[in-house]
Amino acid sequence: MADLPTTTLADVLDRRQVMHPVIRPLWSPLPRIAGPAFTVRCPPGDNLMLHAAIYRAEPGSVIVVESGDLDYALAGGNVCAVAQRNGIAGFVLDGLIRDLGEVREMGFPVWARGVIPIPGGKGAALPLNVPIRCGGVPVRAGDLVVADEEGVVVIPQEELDDTLAAAEAKHQADAALTLDDWERAHRAKIDGLLQAWQAEQS
Repeated sequence: MADLPTTTLADVLDRRQVMHPVIRPLWSPLPRIAGPAFTVRCPPGDNLMLHAAIYRAEPGSVIVVESGDLDYALAGGNVCAVAQRNGIAGFVLDGLIRDLGEVREMGFPVWARGVIPIPGGKGAALPLNVPIRCGGVPVRAGDLVVADEEGVVVIPQEELDDTLAAAEAKHQADAALTLDDWERAHRAKIDGLLQAWQAEQS
Protein backbone atom coordinates (compact mmCIF):
# COMPACT_ATOMS: atom_id res chain seq x y z
CA MET A 1 0.00 0.00 0.00
CA ALA A 2 2.93 2.36 0.52
CA ASP A 3 3.41 2.31 -3.27
CA LEU A 4 -0.10 3.68 -3.83
CA PRO A 5 -0.69 7.43 -3.35
CA THR A 6 -3.63 8.54 -1.26
CA THR A 7 -5.08 10.22 -4.35
CA THR A 8 -5.44 6.81 -6.04
CA LEU A 9 -6.85 5.24 -2.89
CA ALA A 10 -9.32 8.11 -2.48
CA ASP A 11 -10.57 7.43 -6.02
CA VAL A 12 -11.73 3.95 -4.96
CA LEU A 13 -12.72 4.67 -1.34
CA ASP A 14 -15.75 6.23 0.26
CA ARG A 15 -15.25 9.92 1.16
CA ARG A 16 -15.86 8.99 4.79
CA GLN A 17 -12.57 7.06 4.82
CA VAL A 18 -10.47 10.15 4.07
CA MET A 19 -9.49 12.32 7.03
CA HIS A 20 -10.35 16.01 7.21
CA PRO A 21 -7.53 18.21 5.84
CA VAL A 22 -6.94 19.76 9.27
CA ILE A 23 -4.94 16.57 9.87
CA ARG A 24 -1.94 17.54 7.75
CA PRO A 25 1.75 16.70 7.38
CA LEU A 26 3.80 18.86 9.73
CA TRP A 27 6.97 18.92 7.67
CA SER A 28 7.85 18.42 4.02
CA PRO A 29 8.80 16.50 2.03
CA LEU A 30 7.85 13.57 4.21
CA PRO A 31 7.64 9.94 3.10
CA ARG A 32 4.40 8.10 2.43
CA ILE A 33 3.67 5.64 5.22
CA ALA A 34 1.34 2.67 5.43
CA GLY A 35 0.69 0.39 8.37
CA PRO A 36 -1.89 -1.04 10.75
CA ALA A 37 -3.49 1.44 13.12
CA PHE A 38 -2.60 1.31 16.80
CA THR A 39 -5.42 3.40 18.27
CA VAL A 40 -5.20 5.75 21.25
CA ARG A 41 -7.69 8.05 22.96
CA CYS A 42 -6.40 11.06 24.90
CA PRO A 43 -8.75 13.45 26.71
CA PRO A 44 -8.08 17.20 26.42
CA GLY A 45 -4.94 18.25 28.24
CA ASP A 46 -3.61 14.73 28.72
CA ASN A 47 -1.14 12.66 26.68
CA LEU A 48 -0.45 9.68 28.96
CA MET A 49 -1.82 7.02 26.63
CA LEU A 50 0.12 8.21 23.56
CA HIS A 51 3.28 8.10 25.67
CA ALA A 52 2.32 4.56 26.73
CA ALA A 53 1.57 3.53 23.14
CA ILE A 54 5.11 4.08 21.88
CA TYR A 55 6.20 1.14 24.05
CA ARG A 56 3.27 -1.10 23.16
CA ALA A 57 2.69 -0.66 19.43
CA GLU A 58 4.30 -3.20 17.12
CA PRO A 59 7.02 -2.07 14.70
CA GLY A 60 5.45 -0.83 11.48
CA SER A 61 2.31 0.41 13.23
CA VAL A 62 0.86 3.86 12.69
CA ILE A 63 -0.20 5.35 16.03
CA VAL A 64 -3.54 7.13 15.53
CA VAL A 65 -4.86 9.38 18.29
CA GLU A 66 -8.29 10.81 19.02
CA SER A 67 -7.95 14.03 20.99
CA GLY A 68 -9.01 17.28 19.33
CA ASP A 69 -7.08 19.22 21.99
CA LEU A 70 -5.81 22.58 20.72
CA ASP A 71 -4.32 23.79 24.02
CA TYR A 72 -1.63 21.20 24.83
CA ALA A 73 0.87 19.07 22.91
CA LEU A 74 0.36 15.33 22.71
CA ALA A 75 4.03 14.62 22.04
CA GLY A 76 7.43 16.23 21.61
CA GLY A 77 10.84 15.43 20.20
CA ASN A 78 11.85 12.72 22.66
CA VAL A 79 8.56 10.81 22.32
CA CYS A 80 8.88 10.91 18.53
CA ALA A 81 12.52 9.81 18.73
CA VAL A 82 11.65 6.80 20.92
CA ALA A 83 8.72 5.92 18.65
CA GLN A 84 11.04 6.05 15.65
CA ARG A 85 13.65 3.91 17.42
CA ASN A 86 10.94 1.37 18.27
CA GLY A 87 9.95 1.05 14.63
CA ILE A 88 6.71 3.06 14.68
CA ALA A 89 5.95 4.17 11.11
CA GLY A 90 4.51 7.53 12.15
CA PHE A 91 1.88 9.45 14.10
CA VAL A 92 -1.55 10.57 12.92
CA LEU A 93 -2.89 12.84 15.64
CA ASP A 94 -6.14 14.74 16.01
CA GLY A 95 -4.23 17.24 18.12
CA LEU A 96 -0.90 19.05 18.39
CA ILE A 97 2.78 18.32 18.94
CA ARG A 98 5.79 20.38 19.96
CA ASP A 99 9.53 20.36 19.13
CA LEU A 100 8.71 20.40 15.41
CA GLY A 101 12.30 21.28 14.47
CA GLU A 102 13.60 18.16 16.22
CA VAL A 103 10.91 15.99 14.66
CA ARG A 104 11.66 17.32 11.20
CA GLU A 105 15.42 16.87 11.68
CA MET A 106 15.02 13.23 12.74
CA GLY A 107 12.66 12.59 9.80
CA PHE A 108 9.82 11.16 11.86
CA PRO A 109 6.51 11.39 9.94
CA VAL A 110 3.73 13.21 11.80
CA TRP A 111 0.29 14.27 10.62
CA ALA A 112 -1.53 16.50 13.09
CA ARG A 113 -3.50 19.72 13.51
CA GLY A 114 -0.40 21.80 14.25
CA VAL A 115 2.13 22.72 16.91
CA ILE A 116 2.11 24.36 20.33
CA PRO A 117 4.95 24.62 22.88
CA ILE A 118 2.83 23.68 25.92
CA PRO A 119 3.13 20.04 27.12
CA GLY A 120 0.09 18.03 28.19
CA GLY A 121 -0.35 16.27 31.50
CA LYS A 122 -0.33 12.57 32.32
CA GLY A 123 -3.26 11.60 34.49
CA ALA A 124 -5.81 9.73 32.37
CA ALA A 125 -5.25 5.99 31.97
CA LEU A 126 -7.55 4.67 29.24
CA PRO A 127 -7.72 1.43 27.22
CA LEU A 128 -5.59 1.18 24.09
CA ASN A 129 -6.65 -0.20 20.71
CA VAL A 130 -10.32 0.69 21.10
CA PRO A 131 -12.39 2.21 18.25
CA ILE A 132 -11.74 5.95 17.89
CA ARG A 133 -12.39 8.84 15.50
CA CYS A 134 -9.52 10.83 14.05
CA GLY A 135 -9.99 13.60 11.52
CA GLY A 136 -13.67 12.66 11.31
CA VAL A 137 -12.94 9.05 10.31
CA PRO A 138 -13.70 5.96 12.42
CA VAL A 139 -10.51 3.98 13.06
CA ARG A 140 -10.20 0.54 14.62
CA ALA A 141 -7.04 -1.23 15.69
CA GLY A 142 -5.59 -3.04 12.70
CA ASP A 143 -7.27 -0.91 10.03
CA LEU A 144 -4.75 0.11 7.39
CA VAL A 145 -3.64 3.74 7.49
CA VAL A 146 -1.96 5.31 4.47
CA ALA A 147 -0.69 8.87 4.75
CA ASP A 148 1.29 11.14 2.45
CA GLU A 149 1.51 14.83 1.56
CA GLU A 150 -2.01 14.68 0.08
CA GLY A 151 -3.69 13.45 3.27
CA VAL A 152 -4.64 10.38 5.30
CA VAL A 153 -6.91 7.48 4.34
CA VAL A 154 -8.16 4.61 6.50
CA ILE A 155 -9.04 1.21 5.03
CA PRO A 156 -11.04 -1.16 7.25
CA GLN A 157 -9.44 -4.59 7.55
CA GLU A 158 -12.36 -6.36 5.91
CA GLU A 159 -12.13 -4.11 2.84
CA LEU A 160 -8.37 -4.34 2.40
CA ASP A 161 -8.18 -6.96 -0.37
CA ASP A 162 -10.90 -5.38 -2.52
CA THR A 163 -9.46 -1.89 -2.02
CA LEU A 164 -5.94 -3.00 -2.91
CA ALA A 165 -7.12 -4.72 -6.10
CA ALA A 166 -9.18 -1.71 -7.20
CA ALA A 167 -6.44 0.78 -6.36
CA GLU A 168 -3.72 -1.21 -8.15
CA ALA A 169 -5.90 -1.47 -11.26
CA LYS A 170 -6.57 2.28 -11.16
CA HIS A 171 -2.90 3.07 -10.60
CA GLN A 172 -1.77 0.91 -13.52
CA ALA A 173 -4.42 2.36 -15.82
CA ASP A 174 -3.39 5.90 -14.90
CA ALA A 175 0.30 5.10 -15.42
CA ALA A 176 -0.39 3.70 -18.90
CA LEU A 177 -2.28 6.83 -19.96
CA THR A 178 -0.32 9.55 -21.76
CA LEU A 179 -1.21 13.19 -21.20
CA ASP A 180 -2.48 13.39 -24.78
CA ASP A 181 -4.78 10.40 -24.18
CA TRP A 182 -6.00 11.89 -20.93
CA GLU A 183 -6.65 15.27 -22.52
CA ARG A 184 -8.68 13.75 -25.36
CA ALA A 185 -10.83 11.75 -22.97
CA HIS A 186 -11.15 14.66 -20.58
CA ARG A 187 -12.12 17.14 -23.30
CA ALA A 188 -14.75 14.74 -24.66
CA LYS A 189 -16.17 14.22 -21.16
CA ILE A 190 -16.31 17.94 -20.35
CA ASP A 191 -17.79 18.85 -23.74
CA GLY A 192 -20.40 16.10 -23.33
CA LEU A 193 -21.38 17.34 -19.88
CA LEU A 194 -21.69 20.93 -21.11
CA GLN A 195 -23.77 19.88 -24.11
CA ALA A 196 -26.07 17.90 -21.84
CA TRP A 197 -26.44 20.91 -19.54
CA GLN A 198 -27.19 23.20 -22.48
CA ALA A 199 -29.82 20.76 -23.75
CA GLU A 200 -31.49 20.79 -20.32
CA GLN A 201 -31.63 24.59 -20.39
CA SER A 202 -33.27 24.80 -23.80
